[in-house]
Amino acid sequence: MKGNREYLIEIDDLHFAYGANQVLRGVKLRVPRGKVVAILGVSGSGKSTLLKLIGGQRRPQRGTVKVDGRIVHELDNDALYDLRREMGMMFQAGGLFSDLSVYENIAFPMRELTDLPEELIHRLVLMKLNSVGLRGASRLMPNELSGGMARRVALARAIALDPMLIMYDEPFAGLDPISLNVIANLIRTLNDALGVTSIVVTYDIFESLKIVDYAYFIHDGVVVAEGTAREMLDSRDAFVYQFVNARPDGPVAFHHPAEPYRQTLRVA
Repeated sequence: MKGNREYLIEIDDLHFAYGANQVLRGVKLRVPRGKVVAILGVSGSGKSTLLKLIGGQRRPQRGTVKVDGRIVHELDNDALYDLRREMGMMFQAGGLFSDLSVYENIAFPMRELTDLPEELIHRLVLMKLNSVGLRGASRLMPNELSGGMARRVALARAIALDPMLIMYDEPFAGLDPISLNVIANLIRTLNDALGVTSIVVTYDIFESLKIVDYAYFIHDGVVVAEGTAREMLDSRDAFVYQFVNARPDGPVAFHHPAEPYRQTLRVA
């Protein structure tokens, strides 16, 4: 049974902890179908954990994650496997198989998850690589790629099976300005061309706000702000303002809690 026609993902009262570390404390958000949505926040705010909960790699302590009307943590193994086949993932470090060529990296999910003939796989692989501008690099190995090229190959693999949802975990980390801009534009262009839904998890606010339709800010385990790119840039919310303007102090403190500085310098 298909879910809400407007929203592909519906998250309500989501709680999750790693042992005593409570990462999420009641997150609620919606991801509309066909849109690009950013999940923003400082390192350690639970952004990547949220992706794992959407993909069923983790189970919430409380609350629900619905993807296309299906509550992810209630699915059995077969149903979860079927759902994951409709998801594409671009990992932060690319996640390419180092011993496989660019071509073989893209062909891998097609061979593993479909019964397509090799001739059709060949055409599809070249089509996906062409969409990210790397058809001419199909025979290269991952260690022969620049950082930006590796991310583009990872993006081609993420769309290999024409998923309904693509998730990007820190897609801009460690990239030079040119590669960063290329990846950002590809995310937007491919989302619209393929008619998919995209979630971009990042702390790169300026690049993400250029391409997304909507953004959520997560801090201290909850959504502290949400809105369009313009609303986020114009926001006077203390957390958003600090994040957007890269202020050292605000709701996110620069200094880790400690005893008074002068007291630390005292000689016993």
